[in-house]
Order: sequence, then C-alpha cells, then structure tokens
Amino acid sequence: MEEDDSHEHVVPDSDEELTTANVRGYDFREEFDFDDLIASYETTGFQATQLAEAVDIAERMQEEEATIYLTFTSNIISSGLREVVAYLVREGYVDVLITTSGSLTEDVIKTAKPFKMGWWDADEAALRDRGINRLGNIFVPSDRYVWLEEYLYDFFEDFFAAKKVRTPTAFARELGETLDDEDSVLKQAADNNVPVYCPALTDAEVGNFLYYYRQGYDSEVGIEILDDYDSLIEDGLLADTTGLIAVGGGVPKHHAIMTNLFRGGADYVVYISTGMEGDGSLSGAPPNEAVSWGKIKDEKTNYTQVEAEATLVFPLLVASAFTER
Repeated sequence: MEEDDSHEHVVPDSDEELTTANVRGYDFREEFDFDDLIASYETTGFQATQLAEAVDIAERMQEEEATIYLTFTSNIISSGLREVVAYLVREGYVDVLITTSGSLTEDVIKTAKPFKMGWWDADEAALRDRGINRLGNIFVPSDRYVWLEEYLYDFFEDFFAAKKVRTPTAFARELGETLDDEDSVLKQAADNNVPVYCPALTDAEVGNFLYYYRQGYDSEVGIEILDDYDSLIEDGLLADTTGLIAVGGGVPKHHAIMTNLFRGGADYVVYISTGMEGDGSLSGAPPNEAVSWGKIKDEKTNYTQVEAEATLVFPLLVASAFTER
C-alpha cells in the first residue's frame, strides 16, 4: 500500500461545504438571558437540540390553537413536577390530561401530607421497618396511605350514592372538587373543566381501596372505562388540530396516540422519555414509529423526542414555551 493511500484512509478528502448551522453554544460573557440560552440549544447539539425542537413544536401547537393533550406517569406527580402540571392546567395551556392511577393517589395525598426528600442508596429493610416507602430519592411514609384510605372511603360513599357504575373521568373530576390545594392537579382540572383520563384507574392504591370498598360495603359499585374511551375518541375527531406532550411512556402515552389514530394521527407531538427503543416497548418507541401506525401525522418537522429525564427538561420546556415574559 502506498503512503498516499494510507493517508487517504486516515484523512479522507472532502470538497463539500455543508450548509447547516455551525455548532455553537451559549455565550456566558454577555448578560444572561433565558430565552437566548434556550435558543442556543438549537446549535448546541445532542439532546439540547432536541429540546429546542420541542420548544418550537410546543409553540406551534399554541399558534394553531391545537387541542393539547398532556400525558404523564405517576412519578411526575411524585416529584416536584406536580406543581408544573398544575400550572399548565390552571393557566389554560392544556386541554386534556391522561395519566395513571398513581398520579391521582399521590396528588390527593400531597394536598394534606407532603412527600419528603430521601436518598438513593437507602437501607431498604430499615425503611420497611420504619414504614417508609422509597421512590428513587423521595421517601413516602406509610401513614400517608392510611390517611388516604379514610379520605377515599368518605368520598366513595358520596360518589357512588347517585349511580353505582361511574367513569374514571367522573372519579377524577368529583375527587378534585373535594380538594383545597392550589397545587393539586385534580383540583385545577376540576376548576378549569379539563378532563382527566385514567384508563388504568385500579393500578394503584385507589384500586386497592375500591376493591375493599366493594367487598365490604357495596358489591354493586364499579368503574366503566369504555364510556371514557368513546369521549376521548369523539372529542379528538372534533378537534381541528391536536398536539401531544408525552412525559414518560406507558398507558397514558399510548392512549393519546391510539385515540388520535381515529382522526388520522396527532398533528404535533413532543416526547420526553428515557425509554429504550431496543426492547420494542411502547415506552421506548420514538415518534416516527407511531407514524408507521398512523398515530402521528408524517410532516417531518411536527414531532420530536427529547431523550432525557423529565425533572431536568420538562420545566425548561414549560418555562420557554408556556410562559409570558
């Protein structure tokens, strides 16, 4: 092999001049400006650029007066993102919430008893002996669930008094009406007429206590989910434009894209996720996979995914796209 050949392998020639933007980050020598910082993410690269795309798409949702779906898993309410979600509902930025049973459980608990900061490497057996449950680096004493059971039993009696079989949206709305905490997602949703869909309502303590209530007090009560599914699909069909912000994966994320399938797909989509695509799960599936199913419209620039943990990036998205400064 000639020396020139080996050099070509190491440093190949290129006469092409790329026309894309130069990679450049935020200049901290200037007076700090939050909007300029987020704008600089566009040319920072990696997930910063994905977040800049998410901000742009969220702003376009609002410009087109899209019906905005916010979906999230219960760990969002476990964390300080509860207050962020409540803000979006209170200020009228989102139109539909889809979440899990744990979100309802923990939102109610937090109206009366806070969760506490803990640490990741706790002695799990010692925590169990002390009656403390661990969620990452958040501690939840078991007395919170004792209090919740008493609260829900009183609520169940009124909730099922007029009608034995109810829907999850009715459950969330009427439960929210009993709460007195401005940071409660359920209260804000009830006050602002934002439906809260919870297709897996039994998959948390709410389900446990419903089971005990039906066994011990009234065997005729039940939860009907198909009526809610009808409403979610029909409201989507009536919407001129839909936007979806999915924080985390699971049932809430899929419920939103699946019901948008009936209208030919969601128009704008932002995913915030740490899920892996490699295992084929819904939680890790990127937006372009949903395009193949017809659940998201294929407009190339109408969807993005930020592969990052939500507590780091969701407040930045909200601050940039959903506040007036």
